[in-house]
Order: sequence, then structure tokens, then C-alpha cells
Amino acid sequence: MTIREIITIPDPRLKQVSAPVETVDDDLRALMDDMLETMYAAPGIGLAAIQVGVPKRVIVMDLAPEGGTPEPLYFVNPVIEPTSEEHAFYQEGCLSIPDVYEDVERAAECRISYLDYNGDAQTLECTGLLATCAQHEMDHLEGVLFIDHLSRLKRTMAVKKVAKLKRAAENA
Repeated sequence: MTIREIITIPDPRLKQVSAPVETVDDDLRALMDDMLETMYAAPGIGLAAIQVGVPKRVIVMDLAPEGGTPEPLYFVNPVIEPTSEEHAFYQEGCLSIPDVYEDVERAAECRISYLDYNGDAQTLECTGLLATCAQHEMDHLEGVLFIDHLSRLKRTMAVKKVAKLKRAAENA
């Protein structure tokens, strides 16, 4: 497994709509393994393929408690639908938008249909953090970032913060 570079805003690839996967094969499983390793190293709880520069409809997640046994989830060609009229706020962050955290409103419950690591069709009912994370990562596949759900002022502040952090890192 390889830890890949996570692209960050304002990289235009993050606004790209990801293409469907034609087949779940060894190359795709290697990508998912790399994505999981990259996500753990960052550290994070979810990662879309586009965040490592691969415009494919692939997501990995692991919501296991820190220090607990890993519980990786692999989603290929996911399709998501809200299953509740209720909404919930959750403070979200993103590996592609480092050190920015804001409350985002999303459906409180959803259902995600997808192909798993072996290419088998699955459906998962999601609530709580799993619902939030699934919707956040799904947005990446559509070229949408969590800051796109914020007011223009908060979005502008987030972009400026990331740019400032990048400049500081380059000058260090």
C-alpha cells in the first residue's frame, strides 16, 4: 500500500465530477487500499478518490473509534438517497480543506447503494455520523465541497485560511 498525496483547495480537480467505475478489479482494490492507508495517515474518517487525484466514483470510510479495531468501508459507484425529512447539523472538516471546521446541515438519515470491495452489490442504512460522512464524501464525487454549503463569507474565510496555511508551510 502507498500513501498518496491529498490534493487541497483551490486545486480545480476537486470541482470535477467523478466518472463511474466499470469493474471492480485488482487495480481498483489497490487504489482503495492506498486510499484507506492515506486516510488513516492523514488522519481522517473518509476519503473520496478525487481527493488523491483519481476522478473515479470511489469512497473509503472508517468510523471506528480512535485506537479501536479498524472497520473500513469501501463504496464503488455509490448512489445515495435521503430517507428522512429531518435534518441534522454536524461540524465537518475535510482533508482537502485542512484546519477548517464548520457546521453543515444534511439529511439526518440516508441510504447508500454501492458495490463493495469485491464488486458485490450492497445497501447500507445510515444515521448519525455515518449519514453525515456518506453525504460529505458523496458530494466530493459530484465536485462539491463542504464549504460550498456555507455562506459566501464563511466560504471565503475558509479559502483564505487554507491559503495562509500553505504559504506558511512553504516558507518554513
